[in-house]
Amino acid sequence: MKKRTVVVRKDGSRRNSSSSSRTRRVRYLECQKNHAANIGGYAVDGCREFMASGEEGTNEALNCAACGCHRNFHRVEIESSGDVCESSS
Repeated sequence: MKKRTVVVRKDGSRRNSSSSSRTRRVRYLECQKNHAANIGGYAVDGCREFMASGEEGTNEALNCAACGCHRNFHRVEIESSGDVCESSS
């Protein structure tokens, strides 16, 4: 069974007088680190999806358990939901 790490973030920007929030779902997919850059080539390791090495909130959670690369080397897929209005009127 494949492990998946899903990070949900709230965008706290306020654009009007009523409070609104936007929920984004962020997934980290295949690794795009070029392992042959130092010799002038291009080679990726084939890691298909980011899996955190440790618990959320720790430094280990930023490294992939499969390939050992930092989370920033993995392609990001962002799914945005619509604005949610929290006004009482």
